[in-house]
This record gives sequence, C-alpha cells and structure tokens, in this order.
Amino acid sequence: MTQPVLPELQALFDAQRGWRWRAAGTNAEERRTILRHLRAGIGRHRVRLADALALDLGKSRAEAEIMELHPTVEELGHALRHLPRWMAPRPVPTPATLVGTRSEVQFQARGVTLILSPWNYPVNLALVPLIASLAAGNTVILKPSEKAPATARALRLLLEEVFEPHLVAVVEGDAGVAQALTTLPFDHIFFTGSGEVGRRVLAAAAPNLTGVTLELGGKSPALVHQSADLALTGERLAWGKFLNAGQTCVAPDYVLVPEELRDPLVARMVEVVARRFGTGGRLRSGPEYGRLVDGRSVERLERLTRESVAAGARIVLGGEFDPSTRFISPTVVTDVTPDMPLLQEELFGPVLPVLTYRDFGEALALIRRLDPPLALYAFLEDGDALTRVERETTSGGLVVNGTVVHLVNPHLPFGGVGASGTGRYHGEYGFRTFSHERAVMHEGKRSTVRLLYPPYGRAVPRLVAWAQRQLER
Repeated sequence: MTQPVLPELQALFDAQRGWRWRAAGTNAEERRTILRHLRAGIGRHRVRLADALALDLGKSRAEAEIMELHPTVEELGHALRHLPRWMAPRPVPTPATLVGTRSEVQFQARGVTLILSPWNYPVNLALVPLIASLAAGNTVILKPSEKAPATARALRLLLEEVFEPHLVAVVEGDAGVAQALTTLPFDHIFFTGSGEVGRRVLAAAAPNLTGVTLELGGKSPALVHQSADLALTGERLAWGKFLNAGQTCVAPDYVLVPEELRDPLVARMVEVVARRFGTGGRLRSGPEYGRLVDGRSVERLERLTRESVAAGARIVLGGEFDPSTRFISPTVVTDVTPDMPLLQEELFGPVLPVLTYRDFGEALALIRRLDPPLALYAFLEDGDALTRVERETTSGGLVVNGTVVHLVNPHLPFGGVGASGTGRYHGEYGFRTFSHERAVMHEGKRSTVRLLYPPYGRAVPRLVAWAQRQLER
C-alpha cells in the first residue's frame, strides 16, 4: 500500500524544486565552496559521528575513522581537486558529413535528488553520494536508515548546521517515510540496500519515470586458487569478512578453496581472528569487534547456520549467537555445499561458509550459477588462472589478492551488475551519475548540413545515390 505524502515532505520537496535551477546554475568555484563547508562541518562533528557509530554498531574509533570518516573526507578532497575538469564541456569530433558544425557534451544537474542510505556504513554511504550530487549541482533530500538512529540524528545535526533545507535536508523516520518519499517526482533516486527493497524503490519510481541508481549486495565469493599465498589469503579474508561484524555489502560471503588447502587456510583464519579480536571475554567486551544492528539479524544468521549444520556442515570457529546483546562471534563453517541454507541468501554478518572444489572450472561454474556479485575476490599467483577469472565471470568489482579495499579508490567506479545493482559512483563516476550528459551541437552558417535545406534540398537524391555507391565499393 502506497504511503500518503505528509504535507511537510511535500513542502520540503517543493522548496527544493524551487531552488533547483539556482543550484544547477552554480559554477565550479561556487560548488567547491559548498563542498568546503561540508568538509569543515565534518571536522567539527567528527567526534559526534564516531560516538554515534559506536552506539549503533559497536564500531571502535579506529574503525569509524578508517572505514567511514577518512574515506569520506578523501572523497571530498578528490572532488575539490577535480571538479572544474569534470564540469567542463567536452568537445567531440565532427564527422565529415557535418563539416561546419561543432559539438560537445555538457554536464547538467539532474535537479532534485533523493538519497536513501543504509545502516551498515551510515556515515560514508550517506555522505559520499551527497558529495557527488552536490558536485553535480543538485539539491538533495537525504533519508538515513532508521536502524542506525544515533547516526541519523548526528547526520541531521551536521547537515542542518551546514546547509539550508532548500539545498540539503535530512528526513528521519521509518520505512513508511522512505516509501512516501519515493512516490514524489524526484529527478533521481540513489538507493543503497537490499535487493528486495531496491525492487520496491524501482516500482515506486516507475510512475514518475524517475531515474534510479541501485547499490545492492549479493553473495560476493572469495575464490582461492592452488597457487595462492595461504598466509596472505587467510589474513585478508579474515579482515574483510569480520570487519564491521560482517555487515559490509562487499564482505566475502563464501569461500571456494581446493580440498587440500582448506584446513591450512582455516587454521590461518583462526589465528588471525584470535590475534585481531581476542577470545572469550576480550572478544565479547573489547573495542575491536562490532555488534550486529539488531537481534533479528542475529536470529536469522543463527537459523541459517544451525540448519546448515543439521544438513552436514561443521562449525570450526565461533558459533556463539546472542540476540540480546546483538553479538555473533566470528564464525567459520566448513563442509558446506551449494544446496545448504548458508548459500541461499546474502549473509551480511560474521558467518563465513567454506566450500571445497577439485577442479578450477567447477568453482568458476558455481560462481556463474549464482547471481552476479557486487565483488569477486581472487587469491592466486597464476596468471593463466587470473585470465580465466576475468574472462569467465562477471562482478561489480574484482580484487586480486585482497578484499574490500577497492571501495576507497575514488578513481574506480563502484557498483554492481544485474542483481547486485545498477549504476556507478565514487569520484567522477558519481558526478556523472548525478548529471545529465546533454548533447549540444552548434551549426555554422556554411555547414554541409545546409544542403538538406531549400533550395539545396533538390540535391538530396544525388547525395543518396553517391552514398549508395560508396557503400557498394
């Protein structure tokens, strides 16, 4: 059932629509000033944002800085350095049939934009799209996730201090508020979240023909080849999987490893987890390891794990689930097969299924059978094997001998393919996502196109005959 649009939401939307041409008409220096104000505001609110992340997700200050705040500030700096070049019209070549004309691509603001941000990285995944939209000259309504309420409030305080609501506004509320917002005729909607909700956003946007960017998730595989460096593989797999208690859209969701390498790889991950997070009381109470967003997420993962164990899987690390404290210990499960519950949906938590294979082609085939992932991690030293991965799979991103780190390179496009999302952002890719690339042609008085106009139009049959002879040569 469609949620009615509250009068205050309609008024906010109307105010931004009234300002959108003023925002679109800003030049590069004016937009850089806007971004500088945002950067200064983040500096003033940095501690408040970190405290909110600790409250909502149990993130340590180090993790908040490394994975949320620092990449956001880096994205701002990248945009400030490159925005004049991004905004500049781009001349394009003139074909021989259009001599006397000149053409270019201009980047035009889309208008009033809506950003629906998630709870797992609630600062970074709200502010990085905001940076792109402001750089492109849009107005923005930001709806943070209600599942991270402390961070949503901190974002509202930050952005209300920096911006007038006709340029940037934060709307808090539950899923009903988000649903009502998506029915408004925005010029673009940027959504980060699950595929299920993404489909609902698309359906709500369809009557207005609103453009939508979907940043989703899926089951990102870690493919370990016979040639892999196991010490490095175990270290980087454990880091990428258990970062933010597994609540990362590009966290390794399952591992494919040759049968004979499984046990040494698992032993290495066990060692890394103990060193990074500790065991027993330190794991539970130490600041290094986070918490899940709510008790329901713990219960869901426990159910998937227990059902898989009942079907023959084996827990070799962790396996402690406590919904009351939103805690799941870092968990590794072996003897998993593709038909088990742990392989049927995105896990989005600190449970890592490990599958074995005998033939590399078999592992590639399994990856292809599942939906295209947001990320694919290939651990190998064999160049021919890497070529096969590149040619025989698809994914939003591919990282060789690493996990997750591609997120922080603003020169790389970030986004999914198929079920893992549509569209790209970060750096210039984000600027272009929030821009309309307008084709502009200037026709001179003596262009060859004039031959199509009277009185030259009588020559058209001869031109057609000439063109046909060229094709037949």
